[in-house]
Amino acid sequence: MVGDERKATGKVLLGIDLGTSAVKVLVLDAASGQPFGEGRAAYTLLTPQPGWAEADPEEWWRQTVSAVRTALRSVDTDQVAAIGVTGQMHGVVPVDAMGDPVRPALLWPDQRASGQLAHFEQLPAPLREALANPLAPGMAGPLLCWLAEEEPESFARMRWALLPKDWLRWRLTGTVATEASDASATLLYDVLQDRWATEVMDSLGLRRELFAPVLPAGAPAGYLQASAARELGLRPGLPVATGAADVAASLLGAGVLAPGPLLLSLGSGAQFVQLCQEPRPDPERRTHLYRAADGQHWYRMAAVQNAGLALDWICRSLQATWEELYACSESEAVALGPLFFLPCLTPERAYHPRPRAAGWVHLRLDHERRHLLHAALEGVAFGMRLALEALSERKERGQILVVGGGSLHPGWRQMLADILGCELWAVAEKETAVRGAALLAGLAAGCWKETGALAAWRPPVLAVTAPGRECTVYQERYQRYRELLLSPSAAVLEEREVSGARLREDREGADQL
Repeated sequence: MVGDERKATGKVLLGIDLGTSAVKVLVLDAASGQPFGEGRAAYTLLTPQPGWAEADPEEWWRQTVSAVRTALRSVDTDQVAAIGVTGQMHGVVPVDAMGDPVRPALLWPDQRASGQLAHFEQLPAPLREALANPLAPGMAGPLLCWLAEEEPESFARMRWALLPKDWLRWRLTGTVATEASDASATLLYDVLQDRWATEVMDSLGLRRELFAPVLPAGAPAGYLQASAARELGLRPGLPVATGAADVAASLLGAGVLAPGPLLLSLGSGAQFVQLCQEPRPDPERRTHLYRAADGQHWYRMAAVQNAGLALDWICRSLQATWEELYACSESEAVALGPLFFLPCLTPERAYHPRPRAAGWVHLRLDHERRHLLHAALEGVAFGMRLALEALSERKERGQILVVGGGSLHPGWRQMLADILGCELWAVAEKETAVRGAALLAGLAAGCWKETGALAAWRPPVLAVTAPGRECTVYQERYQRYRELLLSPSAAVLEEREVSGARLREDREGADQL
């Protein structure tokens, strides 16, 4: 653990990142920007029905307590000056007037609200345009519409519809708030006017009072309450920053404070992100547009659902370790022959031409397990290339910074550089979202007056990976992959997925009769 051999001598800042599968905690020295303690604790993603993705918020809290106590082992807790939070985007935690969940949280990979997207499609054009984003069923707006229609008792008990990190901050402080980087990703926010889209709420039949007041990301949204302080081993009264969505926090943590570089974040999902001065939505609604954490910029994002999420499924299904999987990236692509992996195990975002196409194509008897693993990595990387092309033309691309746990293996990073056809600059700090949360804590504590001051704490670049000798082979295979996506075989794979879902629905309906 960081911090075993050195001690912080001044103020330290505590950052908490509530991820999809684990919570991460970082203790950051306010004077030097150096980490002095880390903690991590995993929890289970619940899938009670096919296509559902839920979590128990109380389990989030238990694991947060564990991770915070781990991170603080070598730190004098009296030095902690403030806390900042970040977390997974889009989902919703329905809570009662006491802030207690009325049911499990509904999360971003959830597909149950696909039918409710029709409500958004039927909105008047000016209201749809104000949302400035493609429609996705795992966002808070569609999920709340589903809740109102399918679980009216739970919906009636709700006092607040909180985003995941905002629930965690309520658990810390007992106060309810949100901020624009997370709120703008709900499909209930007027991105162009930078406010809650109350007219959309009214049109959808969602009560305006369900939604928390919007505060600046770096402002104190509340103070650590005594009950939480006792569990965490901290003193009560610490300021807790409003925080930011994980992608917005990751931009801060990576030191991307002005338009120019692209940030590639590799986790359960993957995101290509670019800051922009003005809120200009993609006219084709293939990519997303959200508020940045600094309150001055916006960012454009191409999100990939099937990144680490799909690779984790590969590891479990083929009983491979992550190291074994990543090692397969170093074998020659030509050995795959016609084999391709289509990674859309959960429906992909709007940029993808076949958002439900999943499975291996052109398997042969001579293909071995290592070929399947290599093809899986390649297929996920091809999906990232599709997202990057939707976000920006090659002539517009600046430096690509890469962060996240998936950025560490040099072979996997080389494959990505070859497939994307770009240099990748690996940032030395892999967990930039939790670092961004800690930096926002510093703003709340008055360590810095504005986000521009955070440039001094920009993490260094660990390595630069340029396209190599396999680049030509991968470019040819990528073109074949694109052709495959538009071929009848991909259509068959996509239809099998849809038919399977329909069959499950039919069986469930029969069971209820």
